[in-house]
Amino acid sequence: MSDSDRPQVVEFWAPWCVPCRQMAPILQRVAERYAGRVELTKINVDEQPEQARTYGVMAVPALVVPRQGQVILRRTGALDEVGLEAVFAAAEQGSAAALPVLRPFDRLLRSGAGVLLLGASVLVSQAGWVLALLGAALLFSAVYDRCPVYRAVRSALTQRRKAKQRDWQSTHPRQRSEDE
Repeated sequence: MSDSDRPQVVEFWAPWCVPCRQMAPILQRVAERYAGRVELTKINVDEQPEQARTYGVMAVPALVVPRQGQVILRRTGALDEVGLEAVFAAAEQGSAAALPVLRPFDRLLRSGAGVLLLGASVLVSQAGWVLALLGAALLFSAVYDRCPVYRAVRSALTQRRKAKQRDWQSTHPRQRSEDE
């Protein structure tokens, strides 16, 4: 990565990745707003696959915020400007960013669509269970960030993933080149 003392956001991308290309101008805008405070490092996974393996990147685009040898934040998939701002703010503060909160309109839209699908599942005799399942999933997506069970499960899974990553890093120390 970088030898700079400034916090950094590392983007793992590939030239063939459509979401990477779509996110690029927004990422650049956000990086310019944080210029001098947070450094953006871009790593092409096709040219530097060992870096992707080191940080456990399995899909692109991926954003990683390393701090003192540890990954404090990881986001996979294209993010909008609000999500990118949260990543850069987390890098600047040195802490993990909270997931962006759904806007009230988005919650209402998801809730309404979920209720409609649940209602339709009652009216449909065949494959009504599919509509019920989709409706329940949509309803859950409207409130998941407020659900204490989801938070507990997510926290446990995050801790488990971090423990596996630490174990992997301890058994696979970084290979240093003779140039360093």
